[in-house]
Amino acid sequence: MAADFWPSGPAKAPWRDWLALALLMFPVLLVAVDNTALTFALPAIASSLETTGVQLLWIVDAYPLVLAGLLVAMGSLGDRIGRRRLLLTGSVGFAAVSAATAFAPSAEWLIAGRAMLGFFGAMLMPSTLSLIRNIFPDPNRRRLAVAIWAAGFSGGAALGPIFGGWLVEQFWWGAILLVAVPIMLPLLAFGPAFIPESKDPRPGRVDVPSIALSLLVMVPIVYGIKELATDGFGATPVGLVAFGLAMGVVFVRRQQRLASPLLDMSLFGNRVFSTAITANVLALFSFNGFILFLAQHLQLLDGMTPSAAGIAMIPALVATVLAGLAVVPLVRKVRPGFVVAGGLALSAAGYGIVVFGDHGSGPALLLAALLILALGVGTAETISNDLILGSVPAEKSGAAAAISETGYEVGSLLGTAVLGSILTASYQHNLRLPAGVEETASGTAVHQAGETLAGAVELAAGLPAPLAEALRGAARLAFDSGVHTTAAIALVLMAGAAVLAAVVLRKVPTAR
Repeated sequence: MAADFWPSGPAKAPWRDWLALALLMFPVLLVAVDNTALTFALPAIASSLETTGVQLLWIVDAYPLVLAGLLVAMGSLGDRIGRRRLLLTGSVGFAAVSAATAFAPSAEWLIAGRAMLGFFGAMLMPSTLSLIRNIFPDPNRRRLAVAIWAAGFSGGAALGPIFGGWLVEQFWWGAILLVAVPIMLPLLAFGPAFIPESKDPRPGRVDVPSIALSLLVMVPIVYGIKELATDGFGATPVGLVAFGLAMGVVFVRRQQRLASPLLDMSLFGNRVFSTAITANVLALFSFNGFILFLAQHLQLLDGMTPSAAGIAMIPALVATVLAGLAVVPLVRKVRPGFVVAGGLALSAAGYGIVVFGDHGSGPALLLAALLILALGVGTAETISNDLILGSVPAEKSGAAAAISETGYEVGSLLGTAVLGSILTASYQHNLRLPAGVEETASGTAVHQAGETLAGAVELAAGLPAPLAEALRGAARLAFDSGVHTTAAIALVLMAGAAVLAAVVLRKVPTAR
């Protein structure tokens, strides 16, 4: 079994290559954990720095806004100046800024630090994935390396809340940021010796206007999506998204005219590349929408603590990792397109359980659905990422990896924003407050109950027992109506993506 699992090829990769991969996992884990761990520190940050609501929002948003805006630019920059050089530069900067931000004396300092972490973080993820493309030219070994990379990213994201909660409880909120320093030390100490440098052998000059345009595309779109998720449709968020899309048209036209574009638009002419990117975006879109309502359901309706809810999701984390590793030998017998389609179909089945299942039977059904969904996502993402890297020339791997990472960010944000907005709107539309609630509680509390499930649960805690139970029941029905709607949308998207992958990628040959 072990011999079948470990890829074989004409020449066995030296141990230095696998050591290089191990070193690359340190920044992968760090960025993944940093994305999710800070959420558990927000109450402590708000208390320690006496932040306003707006400042707390920017503490969360500053990092992904800058990160998403610079991923494409940094990926292309790595192709030009060297991916290892960019990775090590980003690692030094990320560790230094993390240390300084951990002791932030004010909210403004912390916001600025988070923005700088986004700047250096954009250097890390595309560099790791593109270096894998060049360290492992053999497709079978590269596929296993990508599976390990994806497992590290998924594992870090899932462990982030648990790890972050433990650090806040044992130390203080700054420990979440300070931990970046020891995590980066192995990479900085051994990376120059064991990670080979790679770059485009014929790099063009860096086009600064294109970098500015890429920021003007991503930042307004990402911020507009976040505003839509928080406040619903309005002139400001819609205008921001429209402006970002308009800048996207300008950006594309400029790239088509340049001799050395920041982003080679011809990459999207490759059907394998484009379809794999689409599969990734839709998978992340649906998965993050699922996590959004599952977290609320487990804590607010099933009564779990945040840490207990995080621990309950660990089996799904393990499933994601195992599925990503298990499909490596599978694509030597089954065409990759069918494996990706199968993973997406499995995800659709997970949403089917949510759509047609009984949510009142406890958390077991939703956690089972998450487990099936995680198996599907782990399967599809590993192979789609490998197809993305394998479908482009090695010298363009930085740009390809950056596009893949941007797809991750956009898919995650769209899942939270779009499905979150639909979930909230459905809850607000279907909530029917029991008689007596409005007469018993304050107008503000009643308004909050009508806005969110958390508001309803908080209001119920202060009501007499019979009325509280009636309110919780009404809130559960309203929330579950939204869950059914969002899960049905995700089911259709996953099924559509599975068909797309099966049709477009069906001719990609099996691995040799």
